[in-house]
Amino acid sequence: MEIQITGFVVHSNNPDSSHSHQLFLTSWDGRPVNVHVHPFQGDTSFDVGHFHHYVGITEPAPSGVPHVHNYHAQTSFNDQHKHMIRGTTGPAIPLAGGGHYHYFEGYTTVDGRIPHAHRYSGNTGDEQG
Repeated sequence: MEIQITGFVVHSNNPDSSHSHQLFLTSWDGRPVNVHVHPFQGDTSFDVGHFHHYVGITEPAPSGVPHVHNYHAQTSFNDQHKHMIRGTTGPAIPLAGGGHYHYFEGYTTVDGRIPHAHRYSGNTGDEQG
C-alpha cells in the first residue's frame, strides 16, 4: 500500500554540530494537512538541593495523522545555573472531548557548581493551531 505525501524540508538550526533538517507534511494521501503545536510546562526533580521550572511550545507537527513533536526549553535559573531540556514526545493521546495531548520525559543537560542533571516528565496541553 502506498500513501502519497507532500511537504517541505527546513534546515534545522540545532546548536550542536550535527547537520539536520525537519520535514513538514502539507498533504497526506491527497488530503491537506494542517500543523499544530502544544504548550508544555513543569518542574524538574529535586536534586542537589533544588529544582527548576520549565515552559515551552512544541515544534509543529501535522494534524489528523499519527505524529510526535520535538520540544526544547531552557529551565529557570536556580542555584546559580540553568539546564536545557530537549526530546521527542510520545504519540498522540486522545482527549474525551476531542483534541489530544502527548507524554514527554527525559533528563536535563548537566550543569551547576556540583555537576548534575534533573529528571522531568509530564503531559503537553491540548493542541493549538
